[in-house]
Amino acid sequence: MSAPLPPSHAGYFEVPDDEGGTAARGWWDANAAEYLDEHRAFLGDAGFRWGPEGLTEDEAGLLGDVAGARVLEVGAGAAHCSRWLAARGATVVATDVSAGMLGRAAVLDAAAGTRVPAVQADARSLPFADGGFDVVFTSFGAIPFVPDAERVHAEAARVLRPGGRWVFSVTHPLRWAFPDDPTFLGMTANRPYFDRRPYVETDDQGHVAYAEYHRTLGDHVRDVVAAGLRVRDVVEPEWPEWNDQVWGGWGPERGAYLPGTAVFVTTKD
Repeated sequence: MSAPLPPSHAGYFEVPDDEGGTAARGWWDANAAEYLDEHRAFLGDAGFRWGPEGLTEDEAGLLGDVAGARVLEVGAGAAHCSRWLAARGATVVATDVSAGMLGRAAVLDAAAGTRVPAVQADARSLPFADGGFDVVFTSFGAIPFVPDAERVHAEAARVLRPGGRWVFSVTHPLRWAFPDDPTFLGMTANRPYFDRRPYVETDDQGHVAYAEYHRTLGDHVRDVVAAGLRVRDVVEPEWPEWNDQVWGGWGPERGAYLPGTAVFVTTKD
């Protein structure tokens, strides 16, 4: 049995998997509007960025030719990426565990004039038949917020057709060894890269309100391989000169020296 957590605190703790793995739904329900309003200009109502560096799918082409493809987005948030894909001829479905995020997705659908079918679902248990999609992807969704990411990969593999593509972006594993400071002050490692305790925020009763999980590069690769997928590429976007925004621990100062995002491109044999 885990030790009681301090109330109204943030840090790295061992927490029960069921508490940590279900905290994301409530946190995103409560914070969806604020988060999306803050980042709307950067994300666009129908834009597709792989991370805070600003790399777009239009630039990277990691999903391949999506015209006519059956595409599933998991951990879609407000479905910005799905909306972008729909405008390019994909038949796309967006899923997210947070009703608050999907409610905001409907608002952005109306603003963009593009309706994307949306389903509330946990990425670890998708309500879709085997082999129904050509592409499954997530941009910073689902994987960081569960203790058992191997189940997300297994579900992505299950709903993919043979030869289909699963692409996901996450915080670069190296970043976890450094403080959450986007400036030069955040350039010195202050915790072990191999410390896999999640970053946890507690409420005033000491309950888990937010949990984000760290995996090493090797962990990600092993999880993908265990799901029967093959790694085709790992993209580490460089910080571009045009991007002067600061987004949490991401920003141009540290971004010029250390990677902040990793995008894994995998296929199902």
